[in-house]
Amino acid sequence: MSMDSGVIRQDLMAHDETFRQLVSRHHELESQLDKLKRRKYLSADEEAEENRIKKLKLRIKDEMEQQLRRRLSEIAEA
Repeated sequence: MSMDSGVIRQDLMAHDETFRQLVSRHHELESQLDKLKRRKYLSADEEAEENRIKKLKLRIKDEMEQQLRRRLSEIAEA
């Protein structure tokens, strides 16, 4: 059975609490980055915070992609 990754993402959102939490946290971090990007200048501390948020956001996105790939693999084996 072949499924689109968007369909799988919707399924994970509907049935997987961990995936929902990852998506929620990813959106929170995106909002924090948007606030920093609106500033004309960033202090050294703010630049460090921006980099920390970017790394964390990327790590969360990687976790979400892992779950999507795992689910795709499960479907392919079925």
